[in-house]
Amino acid sequence: MIGNALQVLVRDNNVDQALRVLKKKMQREGIFREMKARRAYEKPSERRNREDAEAIRRARKAARKQAVRDGLIAAPKKKPLLGRGAPGAAAARPSEPK
Repeated sequence: MIGNALQVLVRDNNVDQALRVLKKKMQREGIFREMKARRAYEKPSERRNREDAEAIRRARKAARKQAVRDGLIAAPKKKPLLGRGAPGAAAARPSEPK
């Protein structure tokens, strides 16, 4: 990871937003996963087993996505978005007491 510098601009002294952006970038780059892996020594046999299991998971996920695209299996149902900007989000949340 040395040499790959992550840079986040702080706009209008909004450090909270900059931290959110930094965490998202770190998550995408896999820095958190690498830090967790480096906490303790991992035996070479455990590493091989983990990498093999990850490869199997990736292959199954790719095969599942291809089967959905080919129409062999039904696509999983989408979860409703309950958050900012989602249509009907205000109706989905219970009203606040006055």
